[in-house]
Amino acid sequence: MAKRAKTDDLIERTRVPEDGRGFALAEIDPGAKTGLPDRAAAEVQTMADIARIDELQDVLYAQSKHALLIVLQGTDTSGKDGTIRKVFGPIDPLGLRITGFKAPTPQELAHDFLWRIHQAVPGKGEIGIFNRSHYEDVLVVRVHGLAPKEVIERRYHQINAFEQHLAENGVTLLKFLLHISKDEQKARLEARLADPTKQWKFNPGDLKERALWDDYQAAYQLALTRCSKPHAPWYVIPADRKWYRNALIARIIRHHLERLDLRYPPASGLDGIVIT
Repeated sequence: MAKRAKTDDLIERTRVPEDGRGFALAEIDPGAKTGLPDRAAAEVQTMADIARIDELQDVLYAQSKHALLIVLQGTDTSGKDGTIRKVFGPIDPLGLRITGFKAPTPQELAHDFLWRIHQAVPGKGEIGIFNRSHYEDVLVVRVHGLAPKEVIERRYHQINAFEQHLAENGVTLLKFLLHISKDEQKARLEARLADPTKQWKFNPGDLKERALWDDYQAAYQLALTRCSKPHAPWYVIPADRKWYRNALIARIIRHHLERLDLRYPPASGLDGIVIT
């Protein structure tokens, strides 16, 4: 019980308070390893948590009563792809649904900004992972002024209403901001340029976005404080250390899956069956 209490404390420290009361993104150290100072032990526990997620996902799929939606947000190089690969790579792909959101297409722009998002929401029995999400429309759109201010302001309310609707219909939402430092982003961009197998991921436009670092941090602050709710919490994950990022996310996902009423459905219609 003591071990579980410590785990819950770590999760709660990572969670953004409802409506962001007293929360300041600038006060969170992206290089922190709070609660998990021993990397080797943390990595062993991470693998145990992932194995448990795999077990629970099997029950989730069989029961087909709940859905889990995981939102990954963060600046370029923050580790969204790496998180999917490391945390979800070992999970049985049956029942996993991964969606990456890029700049909207003309068809998507012809609809409201949540239209393309709703189509990608996982069905009952599925785990859905969003690599970027509907929050782009209060992040990129806000930073670049791609919509009138009054339109962007309305979107926070619309996002909250949308997520409330999902929660009321059996979707558990977990939202993770992968929080890295500007220095760490620089190091990762340089590593990308130096590695022929990763150069394809480098886009000169990344440097233009990097120049807007402070604007993005302000936009994240607004999104986190306005849209962290009991039914759709935001978690800020210090992500300069990849092992720490993976450990926290795996732990939080396991925690929430274990809180669901997951059980295999009872067998029916088996009386009298003879296999010859």
